[in-house]
Amino acid sequence: MNILILGNSLDAHAAHLKNALTDAGAMVNYFDTQLFPTQLRMSWRPDTKVGSLALSEEHQLNFLDIHSIFWRSFSGVHVPQLKDSNQQYVAFNDSISTLRSLIQACPCHWVNSWQAYQFHKEKPLQLSKAKEIGVTIPATLISNHPGEITEFVQINEKVIFKPVYGGAHTQFLTQEHLEPKRLNLALSLSPVTLQEYIPGTNIRSYVIGESVYSAEIRSHAVDFREDLDAELIPRELPESIQQQCLAIAKAFMLEWTAIDWRCKPNGEYIFLEANPSPMFIHFENQTGFPITQKLINLLMN
Repeated sequence: MNILILGNSLDAHAAHLKNALTDAGAMVNYFDTQLFPTQLRMSWRPDTKVGSLALSEEHQLNFLDIHSIFWRSFSGVHVPQLKDSNQQYVAFNDSISTLRSLIQACPCHWVNSWQAYQFHKEKPLQLSKAKEIGVTIPATLISNHPGEITEFVQINEKVIFKPVYGGAHTQFLTQEHLEPKRLNLALSLSPVTLQEYIPGTNIRSYVIGESVYSAEIRSHAVDFREDLDAELIPRELPESIQQQCLAIAKAFMLEWTAIDWRCKPNGEYIFLEANPSPMFIHFENQTGFPITQKLINLLMN
């Protein structure tokens, strides 16, 4: 059974899963897209749907030989620097278009799919979809309009802000951030996501197939990802929230995800986001949940 891991050995989670899958009897290789087109070779016939991936001169796989691919990280392509900028532009776009096309054309089992990855990149739509299926979300504004932001702050007692796409941790919004000159400059560079601050407890739920594993994350940080000393305590979610976890995963096209919640003092759960390729080793070590084994089952079945 051939299984690929999208990523490389420098990623601890990719290496961990490769070792676990190998121990379970699978033939596992990394699919490092940064090696395309310089070292990896890819071919596809749209008329016959026949495709192949050559990881090396000695190791070539037909698409039908690949049982599953685990999406750990996508790093695009690497085209060597060319003197002619137009040639560089053409080479890069030809390479990335080929890679994107073949990722979607390969008929194996993806965990998770290209479509899920693309949907995650549009986080405002992710929130909207969660609301659409009946999940409670925070009051949220995505904007680069100073007037809209000022109005949002006035109607919400406490506000946090974070990037629309990601890449930085959540912070509290202060009066210094709202200073007109500073605010106008920041918003002329990029929009921002603002949300009402939800008091309560951080909960993370991992969904693997039909299984849901959750833990309370005890931390004093605004964004618990900044807190290396955060305490993880296994927690059984209400049945209704477990069903919401499964519904979110399905709506977001995710077979594997980590969902972040905020549980208010009154017991109400507020959805924050769902990650299509979360880190999990520390969570598994602290809670004892069988996440690695569940991923192995998902990829090998």
